[in-house]
Amino acid sequence: MTDANSEPAAVAPLLGAADIRRLAEEIGVRPTKTLGQNFVIDGNTIRRIVSAAGVDPEETVLEVGPGLGSLTLGLLDAAKQVVAVEIDPVLAAKLPETVRAWRPDAADDFHLVLSDAMKVTDLPVQPTALVANLPYNVAVPVVLHLLEHFPGLRHGLVMVQDEVADRLAATPGSKIYGVPSVKAAWYGHMRKAGVIGMNVFWPAPKIHSGLVAFTRQEAHNTHATREQVFAVIDAAFAQRRKTLRAALAGWAGSAAEAERCLVAAGVDPTARGEVLDIGAFIRIAEARHPQAA
Repeated sequence: MTDANSEPAAVAPLLGAADIRRLAEEIGVRPTKTLGQNFVIDGNTIRRIVSAAGVDPEETVLEVGPGLGSLTLGLLDAAKQVVAVEIDPVLAAKLPETVRAWRPDAADDFHLVLSDAMKVTDLPVQPTALVANLPYNVAVPVVLHLLEHFPGLRHGLVMVQDEVADRLAATPGSKIYGVPSVKAAWYGHMRKAGVIGMNVFWPAPKIHSGLVAFTRQEAHNTHATREQVFAVIDAAFAQRRKTLRAALAGWAGSAAEAERCLVAAGVDPTARGEVLDIGAFIRIAEARHPQAA
């Protein structure tokens, strides 16, 4: 316990706008739209993200797209270890140097993987949390890929395009409820955790970013596979204006078979996919693929 007369603990410095631009200049990097690079230049925003993520001091955090290290340093202050996946070899080469310069005591707790996050299926340490500022154009596929291949990810927080954040967290009946919403719900509970303005990035994007927090839930008690359930989801939303009986006809082989599966699952054949929760999609898949005796 701290003595009443003692000095408060110093807050570790984080990268600011001048630091980010200097580091980028040192390695000749200009943020590219292709890779969705928008670097956070505000320390308070980093602290807000780390706090909202609820990282435990004993956790290993997975960060995707660390860039120049803005969020990385904040995560190293909060977690036991950080493993970062970076696709850009120039940025990846600089990051360990930045960590050693800014967090020398945590350098051994930092692990870097040079790879496309969509191709990563193994890591040097197993993460329990995902915290990342994700490129807008690949945010949903990356989140779903990581949740599929790293079951140890119990919770996390990702920063994505605000519209995407709303879609991931949408619930049945909403106009924006769709494929990302349902597939994310297969893994756990998603919720909107805040909005981030444009001026805390370099370069500043033209749209706001949204924070999405997730908590993994227990595996569903079903004999249907993830692939089977996701096939139903894709078919239901491919023609979302159609009734499920019509939309699932191709998936089931005929409209009559689609109706049989829907009735067996306790779903109204005249309903549309946007009103079904993940449990309903699971029951439809089970009806089409009955458990072997």
